Amino acid sequence: MPENLTRPHGHSHASRPLTSDRQLTRRALREREVRERERSASAPVTAPTLERTVPRRGTGTDRDAAPRPAAARDAATDLTRPSPERADFERRAARVGHVERDLQSPSLTMLVLLATIGVLLYASFLLRPENAGDLLPWSLVVVAESIMMGQVLISLWTQLSSAHDPRDFAYNEARRHLFLPTGWDLDAPLGTDAMQLGGTGVAVDVFVTTYGEPVETIRTTVAAARAMRGRHETWILDDGRSPEVKALAAELGVHYLTRPDNAGAKAGNINHALTKSSGDYFVVLDADFVPSPDFLVETLPFFAREKVAFVQTPQVYGNIHNFITRGAGYLQTVFYSLIQPGKNRFNSAFCVGTNVVFRRDAVAEIGGIYAGSKSEDVWTSMKLHERGWHSVYIPTVLAVGDTPENIEAYTKQQTRWATGAFEILFQANPLLNRRLTVDQRLQYFGTATFYLGGVVTFALLLLPPLQIFLDLTPIDAGLPLWQWAMYYSGFYLMQIVVAVYTIGSFRWETLLLSTVSFPMYIRALGNALLRRDRAWHVTGRAGRAASPFNFIVPQVLMFLALLATTVVGVWKAEWTGAVTLALVWNTVNTAALAVFLGIAVREGAALKNRSTR
Repeated sequence: MPENLTRPHGHSHASRPLTSDRQLTRRALREREVRERERSASAPVTAPTLERTVPRRGTGTDRDAAPRPAAARDAATDLTRPSPERADFERRAARVGHVERDLQSPSLTMLVLLATIGVLLYASFLLRPENAGDLLPWSLVVVAESIMMGQVLISLWTQLSSAHDPRDFAYNEARRHLFLPTGWDLDAPLGTDAMQLGGTGVAVDVFVTTYGEPVETIRTTVAAARAMRGRHETWILDDGRSPEVKALAAELGVHYLTRPDNAGAKAGNINHALTKSSGDYFVVLDADFVPSPDFLVETLPFFAREKVAFVQTPQVYGNIHNFITRGAGYLQTVFYSLIQPGKNRFNSAFCVGTNVVFRRDAVAEIGGIYAGSKSEDVWTSMKLHERGWHSVYIPTVLAVGDTPENIEAYTKQQTRWATGAFEILFQANPLLNRRLTVDQRLQYFGTATFYLGGVVTFALLLLPPLQIFLDLTPIDAGLPLWQWAMYYSGFYLMQIVVAVYTIGSFRWETLLLSTVSFPMYIRALGNALLRRDRAWHVTGRAGRAASPFNFIVPQVLMFLALLATTVVGVWKAEWTGAVTLALVWNTVNTAALAVFLGIAVREGAALKNRSTR
């Protein structure tokens, strides 16, 4: 990493001025006048989150806003209605498939404890020798379910810790004194207000990383990033080297930065930007994640604690409108609503690549964002934790993005994420990492093995065919069906109940998408074992989508195999006069794949129609 990563161009922000008593008096007067205006308009007091239009012009060397027309000034001083930026963000947030639950709810604690009991009872049932059936299917079940139960226990243990609130006294004090008012002008845009932590002024860079996304998508994100409250510099880091994006940067008055190659992918892009910028802190936003005007206000005060390396906020999606977007979006809700908050308790919340703020000095200490993996976010987090740095996660929605909208994008995204997780498992097994605490080892191990659950799904799909074709059963055939069903539902049903509580309703799309995603995770496992390098794919990248069937050949073959198994199972049931659990189970699996293939057919037809217009 270049030596000028820490402070390029000789800039230093170590000795910015403290807030003077006179400035504090001005601030008090300013806030009092704001409150009086709000009362006169019969509006609720919102002084901590003042609404202003923030028309920034020019680059970092030109911090002064251009004069605004009288109509714009009138709109800015009308504190009873939101700014255009906030109104747009609120519209996006209203479409988000994310529920922020009360993490201190006794109901949630009770559900998690019941789910934990269900896991332990199912394990005791499965491992009793008298309940075992034939060796091959029983062994498959024990291995597969052990992986699942291990994952679930780590998850539930983390969820029980999710009530930990990182917003302590230091955070609230830092937020209260975050802004440095520069005068009496109530019409001044808050986007130009200087910020401080601990009485020392700070500078912030906001990096919007791009790589071939549609220009209008980039425009929306950059305009919102430029309008965030608090003085900052906005940068477009364009690894697509697009003339249109360069023109957009000039139009919006923000920095534009590119590089001669794409070495290190997104991590390399950010590290290059760090050699050209000088902020004490830097924000990373993907091109399709539109930030809230309060993004810096909510996150920056955490850095009042000197050991905080980064603050992460959730990935949530505003394009929840079809099967893939709903399934992919809600699939992550439990993670962002319960798992990441719980990781705060163990100082193991990790970066997810976007909607995050880093301390420059912490990243410089580890040589920059880790560029040796497509999962640069988790690797970077782990290396910071190894050095004793702290992380913070808050479940507050502060940016809204786009989840994959078609099978191609979803397949590439999941394969890349899973490959990165398996790389951590095989190349830097967290359980053996003595530089992490015991809690951190377990948490990172759970992250690295998470996608094994997808591989397990494939093994479980094979069980009904083993019984239908070979009469091999995983559980003793003489065991009453109700007894097996009781223990099985105690394990799986409680996981669904916890997920339903978190999401707010039952989402069949999530269960179905989880069932049919196993080829992606098997491929990712092979990539990690063989150390195959995968090309970088961006969610929402511009370009013509390919037929969905190019990416789901394994699912098609599995459907045909299960369909044939179901036909044989029905024939045996007519011959023997007995309908077995294996037949019912296999029929359900066949139907799930049939629904998924039907969705693929519809998606392919829509693509064909668009191409012929």
